Amino acid sequence: MAPSALPDALGWTLKAEGLCRDDVCVPVPDRDALFSSDALDLGAVADALGRAAVVDADAGLVAVALAAEQRRDALQALVAPDFELPDLDGSPHRLSDWRGKKRLLHAFSSW
Repeated sequence: MAPSALPDALGWTLKAEGLCRDDVCVPVPDRDALFSSDALDLGAVADALGRAAVVDADAGLVAVALAAEQRRDALQALVAPDFELPDLDGSPHRLSDWRGKKRLLHAFSSW
């Protein structure tokens, strides 16, 4: 990924002082380790932020986890984060639309 695309993708910016978001900066001792050729390696960026990541380079997909503290807080609160998915007709639905109602979310993978 181009460094200029990082803020839109993850909300972080690569600056001289490290990876920054709002008033928080995470120092990056070896800035070159974040790059593969001229592009940012998002797996390396996630490592620098102390976050788990899953990278599927063939599909062009990256998933970066929340910080450990945020994941722990979410588990203790027992409230799922809001997300939006399309139904079979393509109409979008948000999890929050059904708050207070029981729903079964079935997820599977073809790998």
